Amino acid sequence: MKILINGINANLRFSSAHLIPSHETCGFIHGHSYFVDVEIEGERAGEFQFVVDFKDVKNSLRSICKSLDHRLLVPVFNKHISFKDVPDNEKSVEKLQKEKSLQFKIGDKGYTIPTVDCVLLPLPTSSAEDLAKFFADKLSDDLKDMGYDNLSSLSACVNEGIGQGALYNKEL
Repeated sequence: MKILINGINANLRFSSAHLIPSHETCGFIHGHSYFVDVEIEGERAGEFQFVVDFKDVKNSLRSICKSLDHRLLVPVFNKHISFKDVPDNEKSVEKLQKEKSLQFKIGDKGYTIPTVDCVLLPLPTSSAEDLAKFFADKLSDDLKDMGYDNLSSLSACVNEGIGQGALYNKEL
């Protein structure tokens, strides 16, 4: 059995700025009003014979969306981003979060941004593809922590706009 949640109708949205370093057009800071769709497949279980309670899925996704909303998404493990005073082999979200300001370079462009205005992502990019995987991983961890052991797969689609998104499927 499969359940579907349409992010635009369920209000699973966030607005964020990002950039794709070294990309011809997406290499400039720009933003999207994202929404997240989800499919979850598994066996019906429990007292109510749900695959998963919609409320649990939406609460988890809303929490993830809220953490990204109105922030600059910075992929810590991007090969084109050099953080000030942090060698590439020492990059970590934890290390960078301790700084008041995030200072980094991409090619010959330098940035200094208050760390509180950013979300440091443990990802190689902030593309829709990597964000879809990020959502799938976070949601699957949350559902596992809630005791769901009846699920076989989970798909997350992060949409940058209507008709344009990336779908990641995770086998559980």
